[in-house]
Amino acid sequence: MANRILSHQQIQHKIRRIAYQIYETNVDEDKIILAGIVGGGLEFAKKIQRVLRKITDAEIVLCKVQMDKKNPLGSGVKTSLAEADYTNQSVVLVDDVLNSGTTLIYGVHHFLQTPLKKLKTAVLVNRNHKKYPVKADFKGISLSTSLQEHVEVTFESKNDGVYLD
Repeated sequence: MANRILSHQQIQHKIRRIAYQIYETNVDEDKIILAGIVGGGLEFAKKIQRVLRKITDAEIVLCKVQMDKKNPLGSGVKTSLAEADYTNQSVVLVDDVLNSGTTLIYGVHHFLQTPLKKLKTAVLVNRNHKKYPVKADFKGISLSTSLQEHVEVTFESKNDGVYLD
């Protein structure tokens, strides 16, 4: 049986806090690109987008980032926005869990091939088991877990949760 680490209310609080941190980092920007990694990252990015739209007049653009999480090098990274749409923009790459860092590092690598004003990363859960030198600039919670433990994030209407199994 999985242990609930974060309740729906706690997750909403973390989303608001991360949204405010993103806003503060990009206070002078007219546009902020939230690049959500398909799956939990995209859902997390949508929730951050809703809060940002309430606290800033900047245009908050959602970008879907697709990759094979098991083989990101083989499949490559695809985005729903054309490269020209995020060139010289402020981009925040969003995922639900930072586990080994593989998904985030390949996402960062993709965006670094284009001139950007700024590139930051945001995750709900940082597990501290990184294989790659990537960090979350904005994080909801850091967990020291064993490699055998599994973190699951569920985004369900009025019942979001983070579970450790």
